[in-house]
Parts: sequence; structure tokens; C-alpha cells
Amino acid sequence: MNIYQLFVRTFGNKNISPVFDGDKAQNGCGTFANINDKALDALKSLGITHIWLTGVIRHSSSTSYPEIGIKSTNPHITKGKAGSPYSIMDYYDIDPDLAVNPNNRYEEFDDVVNRIHEKGMKVIIDFVPNHLAREYKSMSKPFDVEEFGTHDNKDVAFARDNNFYYCPGQELIVPEPTANSQQPTVYKEFPAKASGNDVFSPTPSVNDWYDTIKLNYGVDYQNGARCFEPIPDTWYKMLNIMMYWRGRGVDGFRVDMAEMVPIEFWRWSIFLLRETYDVIMIAEIYQPHMYKEYVNAGFDYLYDKVGLYNTLENIYRHGCRAETITSVWNSLQGLGDAMLRFMENHDEPRLASKHFVGDAFKSLPAVVMSALMNRGPFMIYNGQESGEDACGAVGFSGDDGRTSIFDYAVMPKHQKWMSDGKFDGSGFSVEQKRLYDFYSKLLNFRLTNDAINKGAFYDLMWVNPWYSNFDPQYLYAFLRYHDEERLLVVINFNMNESRYCEVKIPQDALEYMRLQSNESTSEVAKSQSLMSASVSKSASVSKSKSNYATEIFTGEKIEYDLNEVSSRGIAMTLEPASFKIFKL
Repeated sequence: MNIYQLFVRTFGNKNISPVFDGDKAQNGCGTFANINDKALDALKSLGITHIWLTGVIRHSSSTSYPEIGIKSTNPHITKGKAGSPYSIMDYYDIDPDLAVNPNNRYEEFDDVVNRIHEKGMKVIIDFVPNHLAREYKSMSKPFDVEEFGTHDNKDVAFARDNNFYYCPGQELIVPEPTANSQQPTVYKEFPAKASGNDVFSPTPSVNDWYDTIKLNYGVDYQNGARCFEPIPDTWYKMLNIMMYWRGRGVDGFRVDMAEMVPIEFWRWSIFLLRETYDVIMIAEIYQPHMYKEYVNAGFDYLYDKVGLYNTLENIYRHGCRAETITSVWNSLQGLGDAMLRFMENHDEPRLASKHFVGDAFKSLPAVVMSALMNRGPFMIYNGQESGEDACGAVGFSGDDGRTSIFDYAVMPKHQKWMSDGKFDGSGFSVEQKRLYDFYSKLLNFRLTNDAINKGAFYDLMWVNPWYSNFDPQYLYAFLRYHDEERLLVVINFNMNESRYCEVKIPQDALEYMRLQSNESTSEVAKSQSLMSASVSKSASVSKSKSNYATEIFTGEKIEYDLNEVSSRGIAMTLEPASFKIFKL
């Protein structure tokens, strides 16, 4: 499973001369129509199986569409000219920015979903259950659906069937962003509602999610009570929203901040959702101690941000030892295949930006590690395959190494691949073409190689750091295997120096991989049990000493002696910031 996060607004934006803090007319905006057949064919060829269409549901924006009754939102509660795609204005509506004809936005959305399906790929969209925009008002909800807050008791901070949390008798004080510091606050809200990031105060700060309102699922945070019987009103409203979009043809949801919604809701809603539909559920979650609960509640995959991503970031930016990766998978306690791995998304800096590595190629060891460690899904973010570096500030988000989700932004390097709608990379530099080819080969390798998409994982770090010719500060080695497919992956995270190493493969690993001439193991051992496995001294190896490991990207061949691979190892030299994937 390879996911492509496609931020519709920027993916198809062809503007080559945007201005700082420009509006839609000045900077342009991508639409569903830009995701044409050539784009989808290219993504399919790249190795993509699932497309996450980001920013689909209508949200806060400074752009108005009076011809269809959509006003701009108050600038004091709108982040950037384009607005945050996670400040939802109408759960049942589609962002008019993304349509060639805003009046036909539903048809244009349905069309791109159908075309993605016709290409054999699936569609994921965001579901934002924790918060909505302060000026939320649905103009597209079904006639029998009541608006949020219709029956709320605003005189109390909390009530089970209130949709919002209140600060009774207090007016909201909106923080002033720097750009508006001289402008008076004109947005009025009384009584003030709690902000999306659990700020139960009428005075959220500029660093809070001040543009959003926290939804109430029956949790009284201030008094520590959980009131779930009978089912709170918000539960029904949010289940109906998921039912609506799944019924519209999307295949699943990337659930924004799933961990900020009580686990009881997910057990209830996912069960009911799956009584009617097959659905893919991906949770944005940052609390490892809750991973198992969310999987048991029905989520298929969880964000691996605080585990592998943060560890790899620390290796690159803070000198963390490569061998610490072992503790990452070991801490998951068997949930490795449920983790969604990535090295870029809309929340993280671009790999090629100065805020991460500053070089798209030097980041590839981390990409390989994320892509090949387990059988779970791997995700790339649009522009990653083109070396997008998000250089410079474009508006609200500043110069933070991220392609802005708040502004009408462009991706100059991505545009070289887009090539005015041809999506053939005709504008690529030689280096961009080389980078794109790498991602294509890696992603397709994940789909076709049984050792990766079906096989077990064996960490070689428990034995190799004990030897002098293996540097655990920068080197990491592991095996992936399934039946006759056997892979050795060795990674050098040192960005400036080559590393010579002799990678030992212990005898028990040879048995697990069935590299024996007589007996083979009958059952593939699970990776989490291998750390404590003892080396078998009685097993015999093949009498044939002439064996070759072939690197899948370069075709490099290394001869090794199967009789001595557990003692002398497989010798190789890795260039700075490089990797080798050997087929044994």
C-alpha cells in the first residue's frame, strides 16, 4: 500500500509568479480538473495505490463566492488567505476553490473520484472530528440534519448533549496575528466557546487553534467526567458525516487528531460504519501508549510520527545513533505493520528544505528505512518525488520549510513534473529525473517484492555492533524475507563520510530465511521475538561457498561465503548518505 498525499490546491497550481500573501486571483489555485488522466496514469506508474485528496471539505477562507452564497470568513479567525483546511465550515460541502465551476463542485469531485477508481486506485479524504470553524454554518447538510449547537445550553460550560464547550458570561478575545496588530478585533462571539486544542478559555493565544471550536463528545474535561449514556448528540452527527462521504464514493478517511476524540466514540462509530461499508481508517495519533487501543477500536493504520519519523529526524539533525531505531520497532509490541510510515506530509518540513536535510538525495536513507521496515503503508507527499524544498515565506505560515496549507502557494519543482498538465517530467533537471526514478523504483519494489509486502523483519543490530567493522553510530542493517525472497538492507546515515562494514548474519537468521541445504524452519519467526533468539550451533549450512548478493538499484554483486557469513560477514563500503538493498 503506497499512499500519495495530494493537496489539491497546490498540486495543480500552474502559477509561476506568485506574490507574497497573494489572493486566489494573484496566485492561482489547483482544481480537481488538474488531476487529469495523465496525472493519474503517472501516479499509478509511480507505484501509488491510494490517493489522499487533502483539503476537499469546505473550510475557512478569505475568498468569497457570492454567486453560490458563500461569504469569506472573518480575517481575524482565518489563517492565511486560503484558510486552514482543518477549520471546517461545512462538513457536507466541497471547497469551491477546487472546482473550475464552483456551482458544479460536487460533480467535479465525483468525477475525480470516479477517474481514480477507474485507474485502479483508491481515494482517502480527511475527516476532522475534533473541531470546526468558529463561523461554521452548513448550507449543504441534508434537510433532516440539525445544525451544530442548535439546542446547546450556553449557560453552562459542559452538558452531555451540547455540541460545544462554553465559557459562560465571557466574550471571546481573538488574538491578533502580527500582520493585523494595528487592526481592531471585529469578530464577536458570546459566550466564548473552547478552542480546538482544548483551550477552555475565552482568551486563546496566537499559537492556539484560535480559529476553531472544540466539539463535545460527552467528556467533561474540567471535572474529569465521561458521559456517554445515552449516546451524546455529537456522536450521531459525526457518524452521519462519515456515512455521507463514504456513500459518496470515498474509500476511507485520514482522521485528523483522532486521539483528541474519546476512544469510546471510535469503537461505536467504526463498528456501525463497517456494518454498511468497507472503509479504510487512518488515525493521526501521537500517543504510543494508546496505539493498541486505537487499533482495537477499528483503525487500520496509525501515524508513526513520534516513533520512526522523529528518530530518523534526530539521527539527521541531532546526532542520534542509528542503532536507536531498534528501540522504535521493539516498543511497538507487534504493531509495526499497523504503522503508516512517511518522511513528508503537510505538517512536517520538506526533506530538501534547510529545515531538515537541505538535500533531497541525502534524505534517501531515511526514506528507504521508512519504506522497507514493515509491511504497513508508506506515504509520500506531493512534490517529494520532485525534490520540492518550500524555500521562502509565502504568507501566513512563514519560512518554515513546509509548503503552506494556509496560503495560495505553488510548488515550483513539482511544476517541472506537471509540465502544464502533461505530467511527463519534461521540465525536470537531470537531478530531478534521477530523484523521481528512485521513488518510482522504490515504490514499485514495495508492491512487487514478497519479502517487503508479505515478509518478516529481522533486526541485525543485536549482533553487528559488537564487531569492530560495523559502526552503529551511523549504520543500520536488517533483513526482510518471505519464502525464496531474501533481502539484506544496509544504510549509512553519515552525510559526509563513507563507511566500510562487514555485516554479520547470525546462524538463526539463515535458518529463518531457509538458506540451508538440509533442514529449514517450518515457521517464519516474528521479528519481535528475534532479539532474544539464541544462535543454533548444531545446524549445518550449505557446502557451497560461492554465493552472491545483488544490489537491486545498481546491480552491484558481492561474493560471500555462506559458511562464514555469521563470523566474517558480507563486506561492503557505503558512500555518504547511501544505502544498499541486496537480494541474497
